[in-house]
Amino acid sequence: MFGNLFEEEEEGGFSSTPSKGRVTKGGDEPPPPRGRSNLCGIKNQGGTCYLNSLLQTLLFTPEFREELFSLGPEELGHLEDKEKPGAKVRVIPLELQRLFARLLLVDQQSASTADLTDSFGWNSSEGTNQHDVQELNRILFSALEHSLVGTSGSSFIHSLYHGTIVNSIVCKECGNVSQRQEDFLDLTVCVCGMSSLEEALWNMFVEEELFEGNNLYRCAQCNKLVTAAKSAKMRKLPPFMTMSLLRFSFDFAKCERYKETGRYSFPLTINLRPFCEQTDGDDSDYSYELFSVIIHKGGCYGGHYHVYIRDIDHLGQWEPPEDDSKPKTKKKVGEVKEVKVCEPKLQEDDPLSVLTIIIAQEPSKSVLLDQLGQKLMDKIGSSWSKKFRKHYGPIGKFLQSHNDVFILVSNGTRVALKANPPSPTTEPPGPVDQNSDSSSAPDSGAAEQQSGCDQMLEPEPEQGSHWFDLNDSTVTSIRESDIEKQFQGKESAYMLFYRKTQLHRPSEAVNNPQYKVPPHLIQMAQEENSRVQQKREEFEASNNTVELHLHLAPSYRLENGALQTVSKEQNGSTALSFDRRKTVGDLRLAIYQMQELWEGDMALTVAKSLPAGLHLYNTLTDDGVSLYSAGIHTNTDLFVWNGREVCGSSVLTGAEWEPVLLTVVRPFLGQDEEQVVEDGVGPAEGGDGFQNGAPGLKKEARGFAGGVTLGEVREALGEPKESLLCQEHKGGKRSEQGAGGGGGEGGGASGWRVFPPDDMQRTLKELSLKDGDALLVLEPQSFDNSVFTRNGDVVTVTTPSDCRWLQVEFQSHKDGGEEEKEEDRRKVKVLATGNMLLSEVKQRAIEELQVQDQLPGAQYCLRQVDSTGKLLPPVCEELSVRDAGVRLMTTLTLCPGNAPKASQLFLHFSVGTAPSAGMEMDIIIEKTCTVKECLKAMLEAVGLDGSCWHLRRLDWCEEVGEPLMDEDASLSELKIIHGETLVITEGQLPPKGFLKLSVWLYPDPGTSSVVPSETDSHHTDNGYTDGQTAGHSAPLCGSNTTEVRSVGQVEISDEATLEELKTQVLTLPALQDLCAPTSAFLRMWQLEGRRLMRILRGQQLTLRKLKLSTGTDLCVQQLLKEEDLGPKEMLLNVKMGVPGERSYYPPEELVWDSSRDSSPRSLRTCLAAHYGLSPDSLLLAKHLPEKHSWEEISSWNQQVSKKKKKKKTESLLGAPFHLKDGDTIGIKNLLIDSNRDFCTLADEQGQQRLREQAEQRRKGEQTAGFNGTEQQKKAGQNKSRKPEVALSINVGVFR
Repeated sequence: MFGNLFEEEEEGGFSSTPSKGRVTKGGDEPPPPRGRSNLCGIKNQGGTCYLNSLLQTLLFTPEFREELFSLGPEELGHLEDKEKPGAKVRVIPLELQRLFARLLLVDQQSASTADLTDSFGWNSSEGTNQHDVQELNRILFSALEHSLVGTSGSSFIHSLYHGTIVNSIVCKECGNVSQRQEDFLDLTVCVCGMSSLEEALWNMFVEEELFEGNNLYRCAQCNKLVTAAKSAKMRKLPPFMTMSLLRFSFDFAKCERYKETGRYSFPLTINLRPFCEQTDGDDSDYSYELFSVIIHKGGCYGGHYHVYIRDIDHLGQWEPPEDDSKPKTKKKVGEVKEVKVCEPKLQEDDPLSVLTIIIAQEPSKSVLLDQLGQKLMDKIGSSWSKKFRKHYGPIGKFLQSHNDVFILVSNGTRVALKANPPSPTTEPPGPVDQNSDSSSAPDSGAAEQQSGCDQMLEPEPEQGSHWFDLNDSTVTSIRESDIEKQFQGKESAYMLFYRKTQLHRPSEAVNNPQYKVPPHLIQMAQEENSRVQQKREEFEASNNTVELHLHLAPSYRLENGALQTVSKEQNGSTALSFDRRKTVGDLRLAIYQMQELWEGDMALTVAKSLPAGLHLYNTLTDDGVSLYSAGIHTNTDLFVWNGREVCGSSVLTGAEWEPVLLTVVRPFLGQDEEQVVEDGVGPAEGGDGFQNGAPGLKKEARGFAGGVTLGEVREALGEPKESLLCQEHKGGKRSEQGAGGGGGEGGGASGWRVFPPDDMQRTLKELSLKDGDALLVLEPQSFDNSVFTRNGDVVTVTTPSDCRWLQVEFQSHKDGGEEEKEEDRRKVKVLATGNMLLSEVKQRAIEELQVQDQLPGAQYCLRQVDSTGKLLPPVCEELSVRDAGVRLMTTLTLCPGNAPKASQLFLHFSVGTAPSAGMEMDIIIEKTCTVKECLKAMLEAVGLDGSCWHLRRLDWCEEVGEPLMDEDASLSELKIIHGETLVITEGQLPPKGFLKLSVWLYPDPGTSSVVPSETDSHHTDNGYTDGQTAGHSAPLCGSNTTEVRSVGQVEISDEATLEELKTQVLTLPALQDLCAPTSAFLRMWQLEGRRLMRILRGQQLTLRKLKLSTGTDLCVQQLLKEEDLGPKEMLLNVKMGVPGERSYYPPEELVWDSSRDSSPRSLRTCLAAHYGLSPDSLLLAKHLPEKHSWEEISSWNQQVSKKKKKKKTESLLGAPFHLKDGDTIGIKNLLIDSNRDFCTLADEQGQQRLREQAEQRRKGEQTAGFNGTEQQKKAGQNKSRKPEVALSINVGVFR
């Protein structure tokens, strides 16, 4: 019902896993250990929060738990034998035992209920269906009782929860007492109209109900109706009293469910003596104390359950809740000063001080990493990101950088102070942290001083303070006073569990989770703990293994400001897997052992591979620091050297000396063509556009340290001081070409900015030069060449016409359908400019491709190709390259055919239907031609004659669209463009402003016998018999195909009225026998795909206003009386159900006026007036013929958020019913018909046919080889709302 609306949300805060280095490697992550409460939660399977809350309550009912544990395998059987034939294995109690043992003894944050729900017989979808917890309580107890039949525990639920109530009726005349006893496992108490539990119990068991007046009681002894008093009392009280609060009610006025959220108090202890039949016992016999409260959060249509539980056996570790964990002391002044001596002064601007104090004030002397951020906010009122992140980085990185102060414990899930690690008694259970160093323990004096401070700061445990909130996987401590918050509101108490105060627990059960647990279950838990612990250690070891890349100095040399490998064939790096928890010294020792021939000192420096080469950063100097603290993560590069020089060259380290790879560009006078580039950055386009000896530019990549000056770069290049260094101008040629190359001219000039003399003293980093930037080097004599011109501080480089070309491709056509081969395609580059005519480009291409030699005299044209490979219309060869919109450096295709002139259009056309790809014909025609002339030319081209043709355009979805009505208009006036497709369609064009409508006839009602029935002013009766109306009423619904027959077509002006249309329809020859005194005796339907969709209303409305167009199908229906429906009057087909049968009386037509009110109440009132019944006695449903089902119509209210004060208007014309003309409405009279099911036998047969068709389609899809993705998409489109399923638990037979 609720799906996974209630998935658990992860708590905020920073993660203990850094963004780098800690990558999960293979295998599933082991479950986290228990939290600070030392209690285990239960995982939510998607919607099983109700089950989790009840199971935790039963677990913390010690008597229930111990009774369950007392049943051994000799009575319950063994789970391993459950599949054996004939074996009687009581699976449900066995799985419940195992779950309880895991919750008590296994060190994990939460346990799974999958095995238990499997024993219930639930499938995977049951885990996402949420049910009522009170219903589950009764069904689970029933399942356990049935499972334990024949065992010593067959009656333990009865002994713990069973009570009796006696109902008494006392005759006021003779005093005769009639009694009836009821058994109960839980009491359902009223919430509506009550303010407390005591008031509800008083109303149930103390106040009497009088039978008097018209409500008398028949006394068996007096044998007559008499005045009597009814009362109820509790006769037997169970040890455990379960109270279910009736929070959910139904509003019969609004016909909707709602939740009681008003204040409803309940006591922590209650005395039930006033509500019992026998009151002479001790107070302890009637006194109960609260120990569990199941809470529901949400509304009546969805929500979430969790539970408050009192830990009676003190199995958990209770701590003050977060909001009041700080000690509230009322000490004397001297004592306060003593506390201040122990507590360091808080400095809110110092994150080290704040975090130290937060951890020191924790009772366990440690904090969960994912809660540290929240505690920081509670302490200083601001988050880490807002106050410290800008200066200190992420909180995780800050803790790593202060590893001398902080230490990670409990597998890295908690952080503690290194000077004061948590003791084993205060730290939550978990493996000992391997990073802890015994040498860092404080001296005894400091420990005693700190211990004294801790005792003063830690509050004393409160009486009755062992209350916990168990919310699925999360367990937190709460105070007893927090229960009062659940008296009212959206989140409020739903079930209360009390236990008798005389039930005392033995001392050996306190703080002992193994108490009364069978040895085999203890052994099972210990084995699971061993497996989980081993898995955690393996996971931690795997997760802390980092892959390092070692670069050894002998394999490198210093070149261009960076380290380069000596040999290009060698990789230069060695892979090493290492535990990041080990120290830098351990890593150094491991490398020494790998490199046995290494001599002298060894320095380990973090390196990074850059475009210019390998660069070195910080050197690891502290051998006692772990790799984790040193910031070493997976894929870190480490350079192994002596720390001074590489191959005799001194190496500069640090971020300020990061090398920059620049592209040095110099003038080139024609040698080494491969190095010539058009703009000094990218390589030439294959070199095809260059003529030998043409001047240009050449480039080379050079690396320089980022800290060197521009003057030093010039010296390193061997250039004189007079040389100019230029930086490429960002608005130069490269960006222009991306946008079309400046109108398609090609070639052109690129701009460079000259560095001023002052920049010669600035470093590359200061000049913001980065990898890939181009640097042009020019000597003064370079300006004597026409290639380079200087204007102020800008140098313009004019490159040759290497990019001013068009590529022309020719595909030679093979005869006989031979396959095209790549070698049959010939290409040639034609030198071109933006001003060159395309006819000249074509002529040059024909000459170079020698096309005329193959087919002398053939005509050719140039056509562009789009991104899909489709040929575009031929380009006009009278235009230049630029005017035709052709970009240089693109490809044109040389195709057979003529090219259009500037005054002509190239059009595609087809005959009859929309053309498929490649099947249309082409024609070239003048733009000034009229539509008639164009049609004539197209007909001549395909060899058709006659005048019964017209042209139509294609619409946006490539289907035949509207006709070209004005045959005398020119193509240019109609905005028909180059390459458009027209369709030659058979038939004459209708006159302007006229519509051509197809007319169909609805079956004549006069062919059957007439059954008279009463009508009112809103009722139209056509006198159908049962059989005939059943045959003809179904098609009234717009979803069914109507049995209609064609009677012809009419042509009528779109300015004609509906009345005139009906009159003209009556003149059709096929309707000569139709008897209709006036047009009001005709009903006109609009058809869509032979389906009746709507009734045309308004006798005087024009057809244009009725939105009719040429080609619309209309259906005419003869009536037995005049009809003139208003715009909001709806024609419905209504039929009353036959009481006690699955059939209906003959249907009738009813006109419902929805202009004022279109709500379900208005329709019910209209039907009640028609049938003379009470509206409250009618049940309505809409027939869905395409599904052969019925959708019940009820008065509903949509839930509205608090922000939307106004409720949405209820309307049957909108979702979900969308009532329209012809819909069938079924009616049930609940006064005489108790059957609320509207489906008939015909509906069931139709549903069966639909299922069979769906199954056939499914099999057909599988046979056709549909892939899984397509099937999922299709299933997602047809997915319907999941129906509510009754809760059940399957139990075997053990009698």
